[in-house]
Amino acid sequence: MARVLFVMTGADHWTLNDGTRHPTGYWAEEFAAPYTALKDAGHTIVVATPGGVVPTVDQGSLNPDMAGGEEEAAKLAQVLESAGELREPIVLTDVNLSDYDAVYYPGGHGPMEDLSHDADSGALLNAALASGKPLAVVCHAPAALLATRDERGESPFAGYRVTGFTNDEENAVGLGQKAKWLLEDELGKLGVAFERGPDWQPYTVVDRTLYTGQNPASAAPLAQELLKALK
Repeated sequence: MARVLFVMTGADHWTLNDGTRHPTGYWAEEFAAPYTALKDAGHTIVVATPGGVVPTVDQGSLNPDMAGGEEEAAKLAQVLESAGELREPIVLTDVNLSDYDAVYYPGGHGPMEDLSHDADSGALLNAALASGKPLAVVCHAPAALLATRDERGESPFAGYRVTGFTNDEENAVGLGQKAKWLLEDELGKLGVAFERGPDWQPYTVVDRTLYTGQNPASAAPLAQELLKALK
């Protein structure tokens, strides 16, 4: 069985362009769906965050209107409650990539606040890509790829096909005009080939050992791609 590292945001807010703090963290479905699929398959999961802080769930992601109804929201909350790994994260700087068979980054707006410029996360992503191990990143978590640039501003992810939360989706939730920057725009500047499916629909992209998903609905399909890679 494999050991999978979940690298998660340590942020509990996202600073908007007017300086206000939008409460956030990780998105429940983007943790719970892959966590459940991987655990059910017998794999071991370890959570790592900047500073080893316990990650904060975006409460909006547990709202029945966002989670797909009362029953689905309750299921998500139950997974989060049962996942002891969330309450015992390791410090990101202490991660030894050789201890893991795959790496997964769940999203939520939190990564826009911290992982987008976290040097330790950037170094880990570069090492994971070079290692040939499966690397899966979903929704807003591709913001972490922005921290992979070297001193010349170049990234080993340039030229890879990726997807992530789109400008249209950000505008639809009312945050596009409030954001300091938008993920789709910044990924384009990184040199990746950004792809997208219909808003809010599951959409995944696999390019070599890099697995990306567009939005929360893409987390479960992305987990299935990751499971295939771990066989």
